[in-house]
Amino acid sequence: MAKCSNCGMEVATPRKTWKMAGRPDKMGKRTELTIGLFDCPGCGKTFRKVLKKRKI
Repeated sequence: MAKCSNCGMEVATPRKTWKMAGRPDKMGKRTELTIGLFDCPGCGKTFRKVLKKRKI
């Protein structure tokens, strides 16, 4: 569940998801982010939200 930053409505399912590798931390490990693209049915705004973070 993601919350719209414009109107505050809860959106259950993302339109699209993808994985992105972040920058390495001090130990050299990278963070893999799973990002979701959501469409708010209340106001029509499209927004992104990080769904999962994982060290790789």
